[in-house]
Amino acid sequence: MLAARKRLLVLTSASLAIAGLIAGCTTGGGGGNAGPTNNSDNGATGAQITIGFSGPAADHGWLGAINAGAIAEAAKYPDVKLVVAEGTNDANLQISQVETFINDKVDAIVLLPTDGAALTEVATQAMNAGIPVINVDREFSSTFAARVTILGDNYGMGVSAGTYMCDQLGDKPDSIIAEIAGIDSLPLTQDRSRGFKDGLAACGLKVSNRVAADFTVAGGQAVTEQLLASAPHIDAIWNHDDDQGVGVLSAIEAAGRSEFFMVGGAGSKNAMDAIKAGNTVLKATIIYPSTQAADGIALARLLVQGKSLSDIVEVEIPNRIVLSAPVVTKDNVDKYLPTAFAS
Repeated sequence: MLAARKRLLVLTSASLAIAGLIAGCTTGGGGGNAGPTNNSDNGATGAQITIGFSGPAADHGWLGAINAGAIAEAAKYPDVKLVVAEGTNDANLQISQVETFINDKVDAIVLLPTDGAALTEVATQAMNAGIPVINVDREFSSTFAARVTILGDNYGMGVSAGTYMCDQLGDKPDSIIAEIAGIDSLPLTQDRSRGFKDGLAACGLKVSNRVAADFTVAGGQAVTEQLLASAPHIDAIWNHDDDQGVGVLSAIEAAGRSEFFMVGGAGSKNAMDAIKAGNTVLKATIIYPSTQAADGIALARLLVQGKSLSDIVEVEIPNRIVLSAPVVTKDNVDKYLPTAFAS
């Protein structure tokens, strides 16, 4: 426990209004108000609160952006103290970090679990202690483990990619479609592939060639080399992840292939810069928001302070928020560049 406490970094914050974020009531900690209000002045400084944040190790560009975004968001508020646990891929260590948050009686916990099932029990303990938990990205296995769950839309990413390809190739029913997935054992990869299949089916297309990488540059390059060697002609490729897409594009360039267009996934700055420049086969990417933890921080603040989303009538925070999976192309890339993450 002492070792886990030593891994905590305390950050004092500073403030900015977040119009359109959600909040509600809680009995957790010491900073909450008596009940929720539909408050249009959500940016006004309220009671001082402490939020604990724990996420995986930033060994991937998207995860690095998740962690940095949470810290930057908290730094906008003078009424928030953020306690950040060291990023880890060790579920047992993350459990001990949450136990520390509980013992320290923080007002709320924002948690991106390294393993949702493994963290469910300790998150439930926090909820039972009156500390609201905001679950980010990887779901717990019980609805009792979180007050709010904020998710990207993995299935929607696949649908968006498939729909975009239908728009480009719908009049070519014999098009050869390739898919470069992430880690096949992960539910998120399975959801992305299922959505892609459904999106393509709307116009009669289907995946002809599929390989799976591991969300790394090296993995993306290796499986793309295999794909290109086995498929002499391709009309379009969907690559699930822009980080591994760096390796994918490297393999494509080395092979001198350009008869197809490619769609990426997640929304990295590298990918958006390439889309804007228009000098590679990459013509679009599908957003998987790296703002989820930042949204969780802002939402936790409003939740504990008894505020609510000013733009809706309901005074309670929703239990589940699924963010959009828009398609980024050269036509709209400038809109999304400010929230892009660095690979």
